[in-house]
Amino acid sequence: MTITKPSSLKASALEIQWTKEPKPVPAPGSPEITSLKATTDHMITVSWTSAKGWDNPKLVPYGPIPLMPSANVIHYATSCFEGMKVYRGFDGRLRLHRPLYNCNRMLSSAERISSPGFEPEELLKLIHKLCVIEAPKWLPKAKTGSMLYIRPTLIGTDSSLGLRVPEEALLYIFLIHWPSLNPTTAPNDDNKKNGVRLLASTESTVRAWPGGTGAAKVAANYGPTIQAQGEARRLAGSANVFVIQRASTGALQMVTPPLDERKIILAGGTRRSILELSRKMFAGGPANEEAEEVEVLESDITMSHIVRSVDDDSLVAVFVVGTAAWVQPVAEIMFDGRTIRLPLGKVPHVSLLKEKLESIVYGKETSPWGEVIDESE
Repeated sequence: MTITKPSSLKASALEIQWTKEPKPVPAPGSPEITSLKATTDHMITVSWTSAKGWDNPKLVPYGPIPLMPSANVIHYATSCFEGMKVYRGFDGRLRLHRPLYNCNRMLSSAERISSPGFEPEELLKLIHKLCVIEAPKWLPKAKTGSMLYIRPTLIGTDSSLGLRVPEEALLYIFLIHWPSLNPTTAPNDDNKKNGVRLLASTESTVRAWPGGTGAAKVAANYGPTIQAQGEARRLAGSANVFVIQRASTGALQMVTPPLDERKIILAGGTRRSILELSRKMFAGGPANEEAEEVEVLESDITMSHIVRSVDDDSLVAVFVVGTAAWVQPVAEIMFDGRTIRLPLGKVPHVSLLKEKLESIVYGKETSPWGEVIDESE
């Protein structure tokens, strides 16, 4: 008797079904874009079963996916995803920013919720293929300096209502227009620099906890936060926070919460890039004269610390980073019924980091972080 080994994920086996109803490209700033509903024409889907493994990937028209009412994902949140962007560089080329990091993180998230594994490199190849197919229409070479958001998603589709490891799953990838942030202006800022407003949840609303799933990008982390988000009109989204402060010694410090055994903080790709850039750009010395030297630390940040730092004038800046938020200075934090106004424009570090990262992703600067997509594929 021959035992067949379950199939692995193979991007080279992609089957293509072209849409018969192509959509018009929405105008910039249109309601379709601002409501996050402006998807491209196609998506890639790959079915999986415990018996047969991964089926051949399929490029299909963007549209509904079949789910039974008892599907595992609906009842037990067996869903994980990633957030990435594909950029049309000023040189006309398509780029992804450190995409294998995201694909590896998605595998870790899948393992955290007992979903099927896959080869991150094969997932990345599928992302490449979808970008190559959709870019000529949705991200043409004439639209330099623009981008699309990429959402790879893995869900448990097993129709059994039992609380168990799913025996069926679906991986799918789609592209969507992402609106640019429209930051507010801090009322008390003389320089009238722009910054976003944040809502800091109270002790009654906890998104992540020690030993939980905060370090994984799983759907169960996000749904419970919607109620708290409703209390604020604008948020930077789910992002990593950085604080720039003046230590008692007078030295400048940049602090962000650590990735540790508590597994509370998501290991954001943009976070990683910002840490690496900061340690290089702000290390002091003749090669780094644009900004004051900064000590980069990974340490806990609490709202009480931020409030004290504002009150004693040691807080220099707060900013958030992420795939959706990008790099944004924070103008205000709403916390416990109080609006905390934050300084903006005191130091150039935030704007320098943002400019540096934009130069990399849009191809103004050559970097191994910018993965060029071969559009002749």
